Amino acid sequence: MATVTETATLPRPPRFETPAQERQHRKQRLAAAFRLFARFGFDEGVAGHITARDPEKDDHFWVNPFGMHFGLIRVSDLILVNHEGNVVEGNRPVNRAAFAIHSQVHQARPDCVAAAHSHSMFGKTWSAFGRLLDPLTQDACAFFEDHGVFDDYTGVVNQTEEGARIAAALGQGKAVILRNHGLLTVGHTVDEAAWWFITMERCCQSQLLAEAAGKPISIDRETALMTRGQVGFHDAGWFQFQPMYEKIVREQPDLLD
Repeated sequence: MATVTETATLPRPPRFETPAQERQHRKQRLAAAFRLFARFGFDEGVAGHITARDPEKDDHFWVNPFGMHFGLIRVSDLILVNHEGNVVEGNRPVNRAAFAIHSQVHQARPDCVAAAHSHSMFGKTWSAFGRLLDPLTQDACAFFEDHGVFDDYTGVVNQTEEGARIAAALGQGKAVILRNHGLLTVGHTVDEAAWWFITMERCCQSQLLAEAAGKPISIDRETALMTRGQVGFHDAGWFQFQPMYEKIVREQPDLLD
């Protein structure tokens, strides 16, 4: 049986002949990620955003329009925003917090194409502890010594200065827990960033349940690091998203419009 550790047999993220092809691919993945976030209940009013860097204008990113439900977003609804916060393509406004956070994350992490944040139930609940996730399960090991905590909640993020501090707390990791706020994940593809968010939310749920039931046993550091190498690398994150993408597109093909 193949596993994500068998990298020689894994499909790889596609390559593109033109920036236009790559842009369309990223936008399709982005719209699908929003539909999946809606399906998993990660929507909370108008809060939350996922961004994808434009393949030509690397100081611009595609993002959801402010105030549009995740479950309705199509490729054609996505807006393009520059790092000054101006909408340069699309006719709807951008969430100020999305600009303040994501512009700084994209600037600090040129290796990352995408970033995802929402006020998901278990992520925001776990964030109230201001703690890192423990390596309690194989899935949680993907984040072991590869995520941070932003331990300074000061209200809604409206200033890029706070976005820069969030980016600093993220560092070179794949995720950061925003205390009293929620989760933020990044990836080399939209697929990867979205998957890390989905599985991190579930890891928060798992740890909350485990600690409510008793005193859970953590995986030892050596084994946790080894397991992270098996399940927490970039292409593994990308690959885990593919079945979800195929399913949501089959069920909701209008997202590609």
